[in-house]
Amino acid sequence: MVLSELAARLNCAEYKNWVKAGHCLLLLRGCLQGFVGREVLAFHRSLLAAAPGLGPRAACRSGSRCSPRARQFQPQCQVCAEWKREILKHHTSRNGDVHWGNCRPVRWPVDAWEVAKVIKCRNEIMHSSEMKVSSVWLRDFQMKIQNFLNEFKNIPEIVAVYSQIEKFIYSVTQQLLTSDWAVYIPEEDQPDGCDYKTGVYLSEHQVNEIEMELLKEKLQELYLQAKGQEVLPEEILNQLEVVKEFLRNNEDLRNGLTEDMQKLDSLHQQPQKLDSKEPRAQTPEGKA
Repeated sequence: MVLSELAARLNCAEYKNWVKAGHCLLLLRGCLQGFVGREVLAFHRSLLAAAPGLGPRAACRSGSRCSPRARQFQPQCQVCAEWKREILKHHTSRNGDVHWGNCRPVRWPVDAWEVAKVIKCRNEIMHSSEMKVSSVWLRDFQMKIQNFLNEFKNIPEIVAVYSQIEKFIYSVTQQLLTSDWAVYIPEEDQPDGCDYKTGVYLSEHQVNEIEMELLKEKLQELYLQAKGQEVLPEEILNQLEVVKEFLRNNEDLRNGLTEDMQKLDSLHQQPQKLDSKEPRAQTPEGKA
């Protein structure tokens, strides 16, 4: 039953494209996370050096009243107002789409990653509601990955490890994105059109682990969007229903995601609590 479910999923080219692209992003993240972590800490230190008054001794004076919601953030204290202005100086979308709801302003003086959360790129893989992407999209994605890697050739801090990153990621993306994935299923006929001579052989366990990791990422992304109220509750619920329907038809994946689904469901069992917050009194930024 498990093998037949897996075979059915991999028989859908668009779903297989989604899994392959998502797997490449996770490989890339794993290879670059050390560099990104150092850059985040360095950026936070540079902010504090330029504005010493925003350091660890600068505490939010308004507590929950300084909590952002989705793309809206009206600070109710001097510290958070100054932090917001400083962040906007460096944000690529200073007057546009800023996801304030991703972070906790009270942590900005002491936690570099809470500042980094404000700068969030939309992940098209995780935002694909049906978990499918076309072959045309996949080819464009491959070019973007290659161009992204080329950007690192001119960064002095990682010149020493660039060749390692390129060898590991570039070759892997080439193999994953341009080849077919063939999973050997005993006692079943070879599917029409499947050329095992050019396919990449993966075990059932390997593919299952990749799928599980991606689905966990998707559910976590939905959870963070819902918690930060980045999108309308209806959109979150629609995406959640798509995932639920997918898992209903794929028991081998559903059994490993029970806890993740319960976590997301529990957040949506109290939508009135999120929507019934009374509007906060607006205090001009820069005033305590």
